[in-house]
Amino acid sequence: MKIITEKININELNQMADNMFGNLVKAVVDVHKDLIAVDAELHSDLEALLLDNGSKQKDLWGVNLYPKMQENAFIEFDSIINIRPSQGNRARGVDSEQLRNKIIEIVKKQVVR
Repeated sequence: MKIITEKININELNQMADNMFGNLVKAVVDVHKDLIAVDAELHSDLEALLLDNGSKQKDLWGVNLYPKMQENAFIEFDSIINIRPSQGNRARGVDSEQLRNKIIEIVKKQVVR
């Protein structure tokens, strides 16, 4: 597990995917601090890592990254940590288009393709 503090190369994500799930890397994005934690078996482990490093629960959203896929297929909004009725998100995805766009922006800024 690691928090990306500098840009990460797509090849490094590919290696993480190969080592864990074969085609995907689990990630949690802090939409307030513009941080991404990657490379764990569970989104909740990445969530805990970010919380331990000062992130706030309300700012953390789980995604799956598919390094071998392009554009829209690269990011999948699907994680149990995203189920937050108190924030108006009742599904494993991210219901808010504005929030999805913010997550995409952060990922594109941090991942070098």
